[in-house]
Amino acid sequence: MVQSEKLRLHGFNNLTKSLSFNIYDVCYARNAEQRQAYIAYIDEVYNAERLTQILTQVANIIGANILNIARQDYDPQGASVTILIAEEDEVEESRVAGAAPGPLPETVLAHLDKSHITVHTYPETHPENGVSTFRADIDVSTCGVISPLKALNFLIHSFDSDIVTMDYRVRGFTRDVEGRKHFIDHEINSIQNYLSEDTKERYHMIDVNVYQEHMFHTKMLLREPKLRNYFFGDSAEDFSEDDKEQIRRQLRREMAEIFYGRNLQPGQEVALGLDFK
Repeated sequence: MVQSEKLRLHGFNNLTKSLSFNIYDVCYARNAEQRQAYIAYIDEVYNAERLTQILTQVANIIGANILNIARQDYDPQGASVTILIAEEDEVEESRVAGAAPGPLPETVLAHLDKSHITVHTYPETHPENGVSTFRADIDVSTCGVISPLKALNFLIHSFDSDIVTMDYRVRGFTRDVEGRKHFIDHEINSIQNYLSEDTKERYHMIDVNVYQEHMFHTKMLLREPKLRNYFFGDSAEDFSEDDKEQIRRQLRREMAEIFYGRNLQPGQEVALGLDFK
């Protein structure tokens, strides 16, 4: 049952709100040397220090105070950051009410403290065909009135996001002053409620929601990928038209398989409607 913002609680709001992302960036690197250069580039651009900056801004956006930061760069590749956060003693009502989209990267808010924010990165390459894929797994879990949903748009814009899969779940219960349990404290029928209009225009989206369990799942696939944006170490002019068509097929298949979560037969990705300009 969705409750009003003015709900009077008995004690602390014990609801746990968890938002999980898988964010994918796909590119084409012609040979083994370029593929290794791509992994090195990703490790530099999204190293533990940079990821800490991104997650610190997430904490600022949702209205949390940072208690502790642990971060690590891995050998040979990848990085992880975990931030413990806590809700402020007093959170402005305007920062927690409603389902309006959160800010984009250039409009970060301020202040933050409770629960956790984590990120893990996984750069990898295909052993033969030149396709390379970078995955970032992000979890934002909060307790109380602060909401991880306010960080949605910022996180999507902070990475080169070709494909995004998101899960949001509200767990536990909290009691009102009359002792009645409340299993959710805000209105939501889709994660898309919290996405900015420019994000919704750029991506094709599919929802799988289990309303009675307060579980929401959204998958996003870039609507109009442009081939010129997917070369690493080369440009489109370095390839013949036949080569570019082969690269389109490889990129198209990689993105379709990630989005639909299964290996496809050659040509199936075209039937699913994914194409490169």
